[in-house]
Amino acid sequence: MSESCFTVSVRDGVAHVVLDLPGEPINKITRGVREEMETLFPRLEKDAAVRAVVLASGKPDTFIVGADIDEFVALRSSEEARALVLSGQALINRLASFSKPVVAAIHGACLGGGLETALACTYRVATDHPKTMIGLPEVQLGIIPAAGGCQRLPRLIGLRAALDMILTGKSVPAKQAFRRGIVDELVHPAILDRIAHQAAVRLAGGWRPRRPKGGFLGWLLDRSAPGRLVVVALARRRVLAQTKGHYPAPLAALDAVSRGLRRGMEAGLAAEAEWFARLAVGDVSRNLVQIFFATSALKKDPGVEGEAPPPRAVNNLAVVGAGFMGSAIGGVAVSQAGVDVRLKDTDLARVAQGLVNARRILDERLRRRRIDKYEHRRLVALLSGGVDWSGFRRADLVIEAVFEDLEVKHRVFREIEAEVRDDCVLASNTSTIPIARIAQAVRRPERVLGMHFFSPVERMPLLEVILAEGTAPWAAVTAVAFGRKMGKTVIVVRDSPGFWVNRILAPYINEAGRLLEEGVPIEVLDEVMVAFGFPVGPITLLDQVGLDVAAKSAAVMHEAFGERLRPIAGIQRMTEEGRLGRKSGRGFYLYEKGRRRKVDRSVYSLLGVSPAASLPRAEVQARMVYALLNEAARALEEKVVRSPRDGDIGAIYGFGFPPFLGGPLRYLDSLGAQKAVSELHRLRDRYGERFTPSAGLEEMARNGGRFYPAG
Repeated sequence: MSESCFTVSVRDGVAHVVLDLPGEPINKITRGVREEMETLFPRLEKDAAVRAVVLASGKPDTFIVGADIDEFVALRSSEEARALVLSGQALINRLASFSKPVVAAIHGACLGGGLETALACTYRVATDHPKTMIGLPEVQLGIIPAAGGCQRLPRLIGLRAALDMILTGKSVPAKQAFRRGIVDELVHPAILDRIAHQAAVRLAGGWRPRRPKGGFLGWLLDRSAPGRLVVVALARRRVLAQTKGHYPAPLAALDAVSRGLRRGMEAGLAAEAEWFARLAVGDVSRNLVQIFFATSALKKDPGVEGEAPPPRAVNNLAVVGAGFMGSAIGGVAVSQAGVDVRLKDTDLARVAQGLVNARRILDERLRRRRIDKYEHRRLVALLSGGVDWSGFRRADLVIEAVFEDLEVKHRVFREIEAEVRDDCVLASNTSTIPIARIAQAVRRPERVLGMHFFSPVERMPLLEVILAEGTAPWAAVTAVAFGRKMGKTVIVVRDSPGFWVNRILAPYINEAGRLLEEGVPIEVLDEVMVAFGFPVGPITLLDQVGLDVAAKSAAVMHEAFGERLRPIAGIQRMTEEGRLGRKSGRGFYLYEKGRRRKVDRSVYSLLGVSPAASLPRAEVQARMVYALLNEAARALEEKVVRSPRDGDIGAIYGFGFPPFLGGPLRYLDSLGAQKAVSELHRLRDRYGERFTPSAGLEEMARNGGRFYPAG
């Protein structure tokens, strides 16, 4: 006999129903949970001794995180998807029509189907704990809330606030959910059960909560038909501007919300089921779900093969170099990991500015109400800096973030090693220099590795941990674990020129440069790649990275890989003129207060080209895309990353490869190796040997191979 998902106890006429999914660290709505609820709640409804119900979780930091994604992935047809969603809707509708009051006692993650369950309850009490997050993240998986979320949330908090959550999939802390009206009471975790019980007793006695309607403006925009038309039209325009039509789920959710408000709950639920059945088996959703699984798996991956040693605790971080990158690394470490951070630089002015920059990250979290003022003060107190080596003896990890020059790094690493303990991990934030060459400067090279952060550190989610041949497993797992503690998605990369992200970006950027030399206008180069699905085009990306950084990286790649990765000469000329991109206010574009304004047309004369849109846009796009795809296949063959999974996640989180395509390697699978190789042959014949397909791709084309298993 299978173990029960629910335990029930009754006191004062209130049934306390606790969901604790056996054998799982979190609660999710599985087939077993659904079946048990279908028998449990009718029994409670008939029990005269039960006047109200409190629904709570037996998990430490989870209410309900949503539906069982494994069931979702197993769907093979729209009919199966429709049947699944209709059963979920029937269950939630049964809860919503329950004849006795139901109070949701929420602590921890309350997401997706979990929130839809809570919305069907009469009353919601949540804890003010940071781990209590509330949201409908379905669009991030390419589907929509389909168990009534698109219907009940707008009716509860108004159309505008509901669309802000449904169309973005973003989750909000419990305090924000309380302010929006999703949650009726906010309490300390220690008294959640008591307050939920008291609310159930009051509701059983006939009391009903009075919820604000948002005044006249709220009525006009959220509840009147003309106002809703305006809100929906504006939301649709905003979604199309953001997604460029590549992601169908937000528009589908908008339709389900709109249809339900215009035609009633039953029509809205039918729209939810209709759209879910269509989206759940589509390519976009499948790719987004695979990204979710890959990211989840990486969170548990120690970063080394075989039996991994336990990571060592990092309570004290030291950063050498308090410039733009070093200060941001320190700020994120304090903000996300809550560790003591010591910044060091050569003069006090740079240290002071670094501390200011690091504190700005904390200030922003306070402004966004991610932390309160007391936590802000505590974290600020963990930041310190100086020009000497004070505090380095306590460091568990030191990250070097100085100028990209091997001699400078050698000197710095020798000085660091003289000051720190033997069990301290030494990391470089280099984006170009091989770790093995940096490690030559120290007596114990086994504790040296790379931790390559991406700019801006506080926003970019990826961290490449680079391991040289001699890097010790204990150092590797420590760096990986601390990277995750900083909130980063971590991939482990072999010590190779450009590592992973810059390696596969190099031919893409170089091809953009060649097209520019041929006269393709700057804005066309950016537009075609944004149309493909990138967040920004290659020229804007160069300006954001910094042309000086790009020029140095390009030189390293050219030296390592020869003519195939030859950059255009014009970037070096631009840096010599002080055009460094956004940070200098002038690159390929002109900038004002960090915001891009327009193309700087004087670039063309500097490069000696005349802009003319002579090539078809499809050809412009194909040259850049296939240069990137081919290099990704080649780098994987060379084992620069450990798996296609790591490569795709690195490309998506490192430079914004379109998630709806699943990453460059999964996209190659969807194209098929034969088609990709055929297109590369065409490009090679027309434009040169740099488009010669990688040996692995040629082999896959011959034998029908794939990067991922089929199905």
